[in-house]
Amino acid sequence: MAHQRAVDLSQVEILVLDEADRMLDMGFIHDIRRVMKLLPAKRQSLMFSATFSDEIKTLANSLLDNPASVEVARRNTASEQITQFVHMVDKKRKRELLSDMIGRNNWQQVLVFTRTKHGANHLAEQLNKDGITAAAIHGARTRALADFKQGSIRVLVATDIAARGLDIDLLPHVVNYELPQVAEDYVHRIGRTGRAAATGEALSLVCVDELGLLRDIERLLKKPITRIALPGYDPDPSIKAEPIQQ
Repeated sequence: MAHQRAVDLSQVEILVLDEADRMLDMGFIHDIRRVMKLLPAKRQSLMFSATFSDEIKTLANSLLDNPASVEVARRNTASEQITQFVHMVDKKRKRELLSDMIGRNNWQQVLVFTRTKHGANHLAEQLNKDGITAAAIHGARTRALADFKQGSIRVLVATDIAARGLDIDLLPHVVNYELPQVAEDYVHRIGRTGRAAATGEALSLVCVDELGLLRDIERLLKKPITRIALPGYDPDPSIKAEPIQQ
């Protein structure tokens, strides 16, 4: 709207840039810079980011004037109230293992992360076929989120983008069905559980293709994540790693 001169930004006093890390990932930085040129030089600017990588720090210094930094926790660390686990499993058996663990442990509220919208839709369909009520959330997510909070849906499947701004009280379980490409996003994902005074569990299902991503995450956390193994789901050592499709 700004480039069409449909809005006047010359009187703006406060600029808020929310989800700064995601804006950077999605390539919106050029649009942000164009908008900022239309704002008055004298203003209050605020930037919020769930993760704070070196790229975000550079972005903050380029957009803000001598900014002060306020952090609610040490940079890119997971809450100590979250118990983290990794289960190594073949890629083709992830859905079977996930259904087994949900049923075996009687999990009633689980937020599951996939990398793509298509993957989220497919997994939700497969879980429903397994008798586990599930829904994928995208842009129009009000109904699915309401059903999840009320307990009529046990599993909510989301991508990182779809889950932005998602706040679910006392969420007990987060599952990384697929590891994120960026290690900092792992911290943001599992931070959906274990909030305030609550505790939570975060489980990652990792296949041989994702070992490099797992190493990046553990390097960020500065510690290994506890391995667990459900009998019957040992990965096939003959399967070789393949490139992860973007």
